[in-house]
Amino acid sequence: MIKTKEVRQEVSNIEEKLHNLYLLQLIDSKLDQLQVLKGELPMEVKDLEDEVAGLRLRIEKNQEEAKKYEDAIAHRRNSIKDAEALIKKYQKQQNNVKNNREYEALNKEIELQRLEIQLHEKKIKEASEQLAQLQALEQSIKKAIKEKEKHLALKQEELQHILAETEEEEKVLRKKSAEQSAKLEPRLLQAYQRIRKTYRNGLAVVTIKRDACGGCFNAIPPQTQLEVRQRKKIIICEHCGRILVDEGLDKK
Repeated sequence: MIKTKEVRQEVSNIEEKLHNLYLLQLIDSKLDQLQVLKGELPMEVKDLEDEVAGLRLRIEKNQEEAKKYEDAIAHRRNSIKDAEALIKKYQKQQNNVKNNREYEALNKEIELQRLEIQLHEKKIKEASEQLAQLQALEQSIKKAIKEKEKHLALKQEELQHILAETEEEEKVLRKKSAEQSAKLEPRLLQAYQRIRKTYRNGLAVVTIKRDACGGCFNAIPPQTQLEVRQRKKIIICEHCGRILVDEGLDKK
């Protein structure tokens, strides 16, 4: 008599576990549906935010490089002024030379400064061309940022609209999911969560529909179906590993 009572108690406990598992799956499936409603919007928004941040970083680096060319150009222009001042100085000194040797020496210095000016002018031209390319690139990046920000604003608005519609419902469901999870023993909950992560649709607990597993749609033998309906033990689909339950469990 005592043994029979213990068996009944054990069966009752298993049925309770299956009931709690199935209810948890129903709650989590509703949460999954809300995520589907959001679609890939959160990911799209994050990607666009990252792209805009990357483009802004490119502008910063572009401006740093442009500053180097601007400084180099300014430095060479100052060098040209210094060279021109030396030329005037040497030309003035030529008026007071005492012999041809001094005159020729000053001439060489003047020629050297003119060559320096030519070199600086060449380098300024090259740097100016590089600077112009960087400035054009900056304008192009700014245009891209403007377009990305416009697209981002639309996606953020769309996402906020969906979040506003689903926020309260999601909050309630997450609370219910946490409460329902607390009713399961840790090992069973871990098994449930592991199976959920295995499948994209998040189904770990399924019913039998038309003699087939509600998850993988493979046929379930009549004997296994009978055992599932009896609710005396936890039955796993031999094809996909999902937990099979009786459809009426949610009405228990």
